[in-house]
Amino acid sequence: MKVTGRERLHDFCKKHADARQWVEIWLQEASAATWRTPQQIRDRYASASFLADNVVVLNVRGNHYRLEFTVAYKVGVVTINWIGTHREYDERNRNR
Repeated sequence: MKVTGRERLHDFCKKHADARQWVEIWLQEASAATWRTPQQIRDRYASASFLADNVVVLNVRGNHYRLEFTVAYKVGVVTINWIGTHREYDERNRNR
């Protein structure tokens, strides 16, 4: 998959160094993947949540953080929408 929006991950890791290794491994895995269905993501990330418009939410580092991205399955592109703490995620979604 082609991963866009990497700068969001980079900025996040500057503030949350404890997540850097997880993010780097996820980036390697996502870049090497050829996800064609949500089930292929679920097979690797059992706690993945799937929202409307192909948005996927992953728990990062034992649910300390959340990663939200959109998958364009047909063209093989993952776009990073947002990454932050679990609390920030809850607050963000309360205001939607």
